[in-house]
Amino acid sequence: MSVQIVPSYRRSSFCGAGSCVEVAVLPNGDVDLRDSKKPVLPPHRFTAQEWSDFVLGVKAGEFDFG
Repeated sequence: MSVQIVPSYRRSSFCGAGSCVEVAVLPNGDVDLRDSKKPVLPPHRFTAQEWSDFVLGVKAGEFDFG
């Protein structure tokens, strides 16, 4: 019998009315991203490198709308 690990999702402290994205770091380092309004839908999964690159891009302003 295999044990299924349930990810522990977190949401931003900037989340107000509950319409937020949630992230969970998996044991292998991958990151799941889901919509807090529809947590039963499958999450988007990113490798640790993909997530790191995304976060660095956000911090560098690559996704800012001018």
